Amino acid sequence: MEWEVVIGLEIHAQLATKSKIFSGSSTAYGAEANTQANAVDLGLPGVLPVFNEEALRMAVKFGLAIDAEIGMKSVFDRKNYFYPDSPKGYQTTQLHHPIVGMGHIDIELENGESRRINVTRAHLEEDAGKSVHEGFDGMSGIDLNRAGTPLVEIVSEPEMRTAKEAAAYFKKMHSIVTYLGICDGDLSQGSMRCDCNVSLRPKGQEEFGTRTEIKNVNSFRNVERAINTEIQRQMDILEDGGSITQETRLYDADKDETRSMRSKEVENDYRYFPCPDLLPIIIDQEYVDAIKATLPELPDAKKARFQSEHGLSLMDAAVLSSDRQLADYFEAAANISGDYKIAANWVMGDVSAALNRLEISISELPVTAEQLGRLLSLIKDNTLNNGGAKEVFNALLDGKGTDGAEGVDALVDSLGLKQVSDTGAIEEIVAQVLADNPKLVEGYLATPEEKRGKAMGPFIGLTRKAAKGVNPQVVMDVLKQKLSEL
Repeated sequence: MEWEVVIGLEIHAQLATKSKIFSGSSTAYGAEANTQANAVDLGLPGVLPVFNEEALRMAVKFGLAIDAEIGMKSVFDRKNYFYPDSPKGYQTTQLHHPIVGMGHIDIELENGESRRINVTRAHLEEDAGKSVHEGFDGMSGIDLNRAGTPLVEIVSEPEMRTAKEAAAYFKKMHSIVTYLGICDGDLSQGSMRCDCNVSLRPKGQEEFGTRTEIKNVNSFRNVERAINTEIQRQMDILEDGGSITQETRLYDADKDETRSMRSKEVENDYRYFPCPDLLPIIIDQEYVDAIKATLPELPDAKKARFQSEHGLSLMDAAVLSSDRQLADYFEAAANISGDYKIAANWVMGDVSAALNRLEISISELPVTAEQLGRLLSLIKDNTLNNGGAKEVFNALLDGKGTDGAEGVDALVDSLGLKQVSDTGAIEEIVAQVLADNPKLVEGYLATPEEKRGKAMGPFIGLTRKAAKGVNPQVVMDVLKQKLSEL
């Protein structure tokens, strides 16, 4: 049987506020366990929440970025469930009146096409604490530092049909929230994670199949792997005549398998009701317009500008605009060098290779945008050839040289990599090479004219050996002239 896959994602993005959504506790990452949870976070009797308006601003900013409806009235609800890392016994979230309504984003597919994915809603809520299993013999520990950290949960329509589309959607959302500065996007720290809802139905059937939810996947690669693994699991069950159980599952990346975590609850199980401690939030258009005025240039707009203003290809523009820090680095280096194409090639080539090899972000790269820009300008004015530039770049990676453009110039001098482009000096060297190698000259003159380009190779090698750092293009031009005169 032919199956159609139906995928929807629920993305949780931790908002980059300094304090929690309903208390003054810090949201800083990495503190000792349970040192950043106060009486409100712990749900102690008699305490009352106070809403953090900065979380509201960030949520509205996100809604505007995805062209969504903004809820002029939003209401907090209590979602009741028992879990050890939620000491209150409920989560404060938004159900019927979220801050962000229907919106959409466009994702780019591998074949170069784009596809629009609709967003059902995005609502504000508080994060839970964290269960810690390592270091406890047969037990688990609870760290409540994360409890109460503000989240925006972004719920997609079930419109994705492949794992690659889902991964592209997750990447695009990551790009948007980091461009906006509302989330640091650190997947390793859990700042952004997603739940993947997966179901199968016979091709042509309108009714959805029974779905499972893969909980807390926190890397682009694992979103794709987890979904593909779950698709295969469901397909095997259905084709053997079985049925899918609606449940929440976990993805084990080491074993590349999903396993059952718990049965999947439905809305009634959570006994939602409006939070009695928090009034509805009422905003007006003036408030929304003021936030709209602060929106930065977003990935799609930047990609279009890179194409129209700088002449980059669609693929190059898409890669360079996908990450705000990378885009800023590229544009700063390109502005200094005055050549956007060579800057794009270097950032997507040597720079990206260094980031992958060193496993660091662009903000941690030892080579600053100013240094790269200066390096590229030296290639452009023929002071350096490409090989020499790579040598300088690697030296900068190793921490050699000083900050700024002056450090690049000093390295070029100390490594003796400046190209000789003085035509007069190169003419003298070429004349000497020709005089010292009469047999090579005879062989060249005896070569048919259509093959002389290849026969010129030995002269180029001898010239460059005689004078390290000569400009190869000038050498070629001088050689052609001198040999044509023989």
